[in-house]
Order: sequence, then C-alpha cells, then structure tokens
Amino acid sequence: MPTFNYSAHGPSGVITGELNAADRSEAFALLGKQRLQPFRLEMSGMGSAKPKSLTAKKATAKANSAIASEDSPNGPIHLKPQQVTLFTEELSDLLGAGIQLEPALGTMERRRELSGVKTLATALRTKIRDGMAFSKAIASTSPSFGNLFCALASAGEASGSLSSILKRQCEYMRSQAALRAKVLFALIYPAFLIVAAVSVTLLFVVYLIPKLTELLDSTGGSLPLGAKIILKISDFCKSAWWIIAIVGVLGFMLFKAWLSRPESQIPWAKFKLRLPLFGPVLKSRFYVQFLETLGNLVGNGLPMVQAMQLTHQAIENPYMRREFEGVMEMVAEGVSLSRALDRSGIFPPLLLDMVSVGEQTGDLSGSLQKAAERFDRELSKKVDRMSAMVQPLIVCLMAGMVGIMAYLMITTIFQTISGMTVK
Repeated sequence: MPTFNYSAHGPSGVITGELNAADRSEAFALLGKQRLQPFRLEMSGMGSAKPKSLTAKKATAKANSAIASEDSPNGPIHLKPQQVTLFTEELSDLLGAGIQLEPALGTMERRRELSGVKTLATALRTKIRDGMAFSKAIASTSPSFGNLFCALASAGEASGSLSSILKRQCEYMRSQAALRAKVLFALIYPAFLIVAAVSVTLLFVVYLIPKLTELLDSTGGSLPLGAKIILKISDFCKSAWWIIAIVGVLGFMLFKAWLSRPESQIPWAKFKLRLPLFGPVLKSRFYVQFLETLGNLVGNGLPMVQAMQLTHQAIENPYMRREFEGVMEMVAEGVSLSRALDRSGIFPPLLLDMVSVGEQTGDLSGSLQKAAERFDRELSKKVDRMSAMVQPLIVCLMAGMVGIMAYLMITTIFQTISGMTVK
C-alpha cells in the first residue's frame, strides 16, 4: 500500500507525518477523520502490496485526466465581485464549523446555483487533492481574488487560522464594495442632470429655433442678434456634423492614447485630486482604503514590510501609489510608520496622530481600523456635501440655458407681432 507524507493543520498546530492509504482520496479521508487539514500530501513509497501494472496505471491516469478535463474549465475562472465575496463567506463559515478544507470545497461544489462559484470550488478541490496549497491553487485558478487575498490565505494556512482570516477578508471586501457604491451613487444624479441639460439645449438649437425662423420668414419679421448666433451654430452643426463627429472621435482616441502612456497616468491622477469638488472625495476614499487595507493585513499577523507591499498593490491612484513607495522605503530602513507617513506629505494630521497613538499603545491594527471608521464618516459627509452643491449648481446651469433660449424665442415672437401691428 502506498505511503504518503503529509503536513496538516491540527488542533495543536502544524503536524507532519506519514500515512498508508490506497490512494489520495483515502488519504484525505483518513486525515479528515483525525480532524487534520492537510496542505501538503505527497506519495513517498510503496508498502508490501505489489503495485499495479504499468498498463493499469496508464489507464487510471487517462481516466482521471479525462474526468478532470470534463469538470474543470478551460482557462482562468473569472468571478464577479459579489461572487468573490460569497465564495469567501461560505468557505469561512464551513471552515469555522469544523469542516476540513477539501470537504468544505466539496460541499460548495454540490451547490445548485451560481455556477461560477461551483466551478471554482471544483477546480480548487482537484488541485488541493493533488497536494497544492489553497493560496497557490486559488492564485493559479482565478485572477478575480488578487494578490492581497492570496497573501492572506497563505498566512492563514501557515498560522492555522484560515477561517478567521477569510472572515475578516470578507468584511473588508464588503466595506470596499460599499465605499465604491457610495461614491458612484453620489455621481449618478449629477450625471443625469448634465445629460438632461445638454438634451434640452440641443432641442432648442436644432428644432425649436429653426421652426421659429420659418415662421418669421413667412411673416417678414427679423431675428434678434442672440437668435441669429444660435441659428448660425445650428446650421453649422447640421451641415458639418460629420466633421464634428470625426474631430470628437479623434480627440477621444488621442486622449485615451495619452492616458495609456505610463508617464501620463501620474499627471492625470494628480489633476483629478485637485478638482474643486471631486478631489477631496477621492482623497478621503484613498485614506479609507489605505487604512482598512493596512489594518486588515497587520491584524491578520503579516509583517509590516509585507503588509505595506500588499497595500501598495491595492492603491488605485498612480500618483498616490508613487508617493507611497517612499513611505515603504523609509519603513524598510527602520523609520516608524507615523514618521514615514508624515514625511510623505500626502496624509492629513489627524490620520498621523491616530497612527502614532496606535504605535505607542501597541495596538496599531485597532488604531488603523478606528481611523478608517472615522475617515469613512468624513467621506460620507463630503459625498453628501458634494451632492448638495453639485445638484443645485447643475440645476441652475440648466435653468439658465433653457431661460436664455426661451427669452430669445419670446423676444422674437414679440418683435414679429409688433412688426405686424405697425404694418
């Protein structure tokens, strides 16, 4: 009977040993009965029983490869953010209930809905049966989880606390999703108002004022200067619309090409941070994401240097990412986190004070989480303030454009009526 070398997480920590079993499936089952969670399982030798013939081995391997090719998808498995959160939550609940990793994935594999989650569980279970660690299996199977999730999973496997780490990561992903939704929701209504204003303006310029011109031509009246200017613009748009479309498309393509250059991303990111209303919101969003990410990593037991490297990968703004590289270098040289953040010049004094308090009390993770909650409340206030200021501004702009158009039309009508009365 084959002998397997294994390394597994048990109640007392990491356990290494040997096990006799007919195949890998039986070895996993025997380890599960001992309440051990294997993360390495390799065949080391053969016992007294004679091995199978070479032909039988080839037939078995061919059958197994055929089954694996039928069940596993071709290429990486892409999941939506909601599915990633659902997979993490279900797996942490199963592991927290005392179920081993391979049976937990088997339970998720038998679910009837959300085929993406089911397919991922099938692929991961196959790789874990072959002795691959969970963090490496998920990194090679689905790019939807990212380096941050894989690093935390690796730390959880090494420390035997995979369930609790996955649970905290699930809470972190929910908070990030809520943060993105909060900022996006604040921009929906202003965008709708802008589209409505442009549509009403086009209606006046393209349709209503030309109709009024036809009326004046039949009555012999004359247009005021403002209406004549708008009419010239309307005639130009009608006759040269294809030129405007080509120029617009070329301009958009040139802008996209400029943004695709690596040296252009930092100036554009810096420009967005300086916008009057949206800049403070983007900065607050960066502070919340930075604090939650670093607090989550430090709280899960990762060393400070590794935690900052993963936090650097999670930063979306290229300008902030470049500035944070200096902070990483200073911390790697032995400078405290609060002092390094202060020297960067991109973090507010309140954040620096809260990080310094965490360093002095020895509870840096707790201080980072509290700072994240405080800046999240500040972000909510700034989003509400931005919505309160942008919406009336766009409404006033829209009312002004419509008012100008209506004034020109009414003035033209009155001039026409006055001319007819004089005649």
